[in-house]
Amino acid sequence: MNNLTHWIRRFTAEEDGAQVIEYALIIAVVAISLVVALRGITGSDFSGFISRVNSCLTGTSSTSCA
Repeated sequence: MNNLTHWIRRFTAEEDGAQVIEYALIIAVVAISLVVALRGITGSDFSGFISRVNSCLTGTSSTSCA
């Protein structure tokens, strides 16, 4: 029984899991912000922009990637 109470106290004092969740939420907010910003910059042709980036990264682009 003593081991169980010791384990519960140690588990509740641990904060590593909370930090991982906080970082994941920050990354999600940044990713959503980037998508919204890129959509505003590229206009309504966001899927075309993503296709151009994909073709430039894979080297299959027939147009300029600069």
